[in-house]
Amino acid sequence: MAGATHEEEEGEAGEAPARKKFSGKKLVLFIVLPLLLLLGGAAAAFFAGVFDPAETQAEEDPHGEPKPDAHGKPDAKADGHGAPAAGHGDPGAGGVFFKVPDMVVNLNSTGRRPSFLKISVSVEVGREEDLPEIEKVVPRIVDNFQVYLRELRVEDLRGSAGIYRLREELLTRLVIAAQPVQVRDVLFREMLIQ
Repeated sequence: MAGATHEEEEGEAGEAPARKKFSGKKLVLFIVLPLLLLLGGAAAAFFAGVFDPAETQAEEDPHGEPKPDAHGKPDAKADGHGAPAAGHGDPGAGGVFFKVPDMVVNLNSTGRRPSFLKISVSVEVGREEDLPEIEKVVPRIVDNFQVYLRELRVEDLRGSAGIYRLREELLTRLVIAAQPVQVRDVLFREMLIQ
């Protein structure tokens, strides 16, 4: 028995140093660091849109129940499906296109060498009946476009983001100029920067 007590004392004494070997550095290395990495990965995934509830809901039921309109009846165009409203073109069908006259403008440059932009755009409207209205305001459209385009720099037009910003700005100016007409899009036919 005396031998058994001696082994128990050694075991207890052997366990105490094992606990002391689990120092603060190992705690940080094996518990805190992986926890921070997991939290960082989850935060990155959240900000990247992996946990987007709108996409999850759309994947579960892409058609959903039609939402009621102001009269309490199901709205046929609430989710982009169904018949178009009377007097409006089918949103899925191709629209009617109008060519805006080609423009060549000086870009805003700080150096001695001038930069030019030659741009050709088409305007997409929903109905063919809107074309005469667009033709009436072509001088206003060209003026709005040129005022904006002359303030651009070559750096503003670099890359797809620059082209996207240009398209959005031209569309905004076009919607303002052709106010009663429903303008769908601005399409680039040609764009040359020199």
